[in-house]
Amino acid sequence: MFFDSETAIGLISTPPGPYPQQAVVPPKEMTHIRDEINRLTQSRRMLAHGLVTPQLGKTDLDFMQMQAETLKVDAWKAYTGACPKGFEHGWFVDDEKIGYPMLEQARKLGIKRFCVHKGLPLGAVADYNHPRDLIKAAKDFPDIAFMVYHSGLLGPTAPKPTGEIPWTTEFCEMKKKNPGIDNIYMELGSTFGQLVTINPTACAHLLGQMVDAFGADHVLWGTDSIWYGTPQWQIEAMRRFQIPDALVEKHGYAPLTRSVKEQIFGLNAAKVFNVDVTAKRNELPSDYLSKIKMAYQEEGPNPSHKFYGWVA
Repeated sequence: MFFDSETAIGLISTPPGPYPQQAVVPPKEMTHIRDEINRLTQSRRMLAHGLVTPQLGKTDLDFMQMQAETLKVDAWKAYTGACPKGFEHGWFVDDEKIGYPMLEQARKLGIKRFCVHKGLPLGAVADYNHPRDLIKAAKDFPDIAFMVYHSGLLGPTAPKPTGEIPWTTEFCEMKKKNPGIDNIYMELGSTFGQLVTINPTACAHLLGQMVDAFGADHVLWGTDSIWYGTPQWQIEAMRRFQIPDALVEKHGYAPLTRSVKEQIFGLNAAKVFNVDVTAKRNELPSDYLSKIKMAYQEEGPNPSHKFYGWVA
C-alpha cells in the first residue's frame, strides 16, 4: 500500500469467517496492525474495521462493546449475505429485530460508520447482498453513515442498451426517489478495478449514475488491494478515466472533473472518518522499516509501473 503507491491513508478490512473471532483477519489483528503502523509513523496512516454479526444477538452486541472500548475500531464492517456457523441464511440491515439492535448499539458506542458488503454476492442466497435494505435503515438512522461496499454491483457485466447496471442502477433510482437521504455513500472497492479493465463502458455508466444519484461528495475510493496488489494501477486508471462525451450527451452524466476525482480519491472519506487532510503525514521512519523497504525492492517483485486498464 505505502511502498508501491501514492496512498496516504489505508483502511484494514476482512472477509468474514465462521465466527467473528475467526474472520480471515480478526478485529484484534486488524487494530493491532493499525496501531503498529501508526506508532511507527507517528501519524494517522491506518484505520481499521470492527466486525458485526447481528444474527448472534446479545453475543454480537457484547462483542461490539469490546471492539469499541478496547480495540477502538474506526468503523463497523458487515456482511449481510454471510452467516455465522450454525445459521442458514443472511440478514437485512432494515430488519428491526436483527439489524436495528446492532445499529442502536453502534449509535450508543459512538462509532456511527457502518460499512456493508453489498453486491458481489456472498452466501447461498444472493438477494441478501442487494443494497435495497439500506434505504429504510438510512432513514431510520440518519446519524449513521452507511458505506455501500462495491457500490452494490451484482457483478462485472456489460450494461444494457439503456445503460442499466444490475443492482447499482436500481439502487441509484431508489435513492433518487428519496432525495432527503444524505447518509449513504457508494464505495468503489473491486467495482472500479474490475470494470475499468473488463468493461470501461459499464464503468462510465456506473460512475455517472452514482454521482447523479448520490452526489460527487458521496462516492468513496476503494481498491480491495488485498486481492489485486498495489493500488497504484487503479489510482492511475482513475486519473485517466473519463466518461465518453457520447454518454454524457445521451444520459446527462456529469463529467469526471479533477475536483470530482479529488473528492472521490479521499476528501469524501476524510469527512466521514474525521481525518484532517491538512495534517502532516510522517514518512516511514529511517529505522528497520526502511531496511524492510530496501529488501523488498531488491528481492521483491520490482514493480514495473506499467499503465493498466483501458486507454482511449
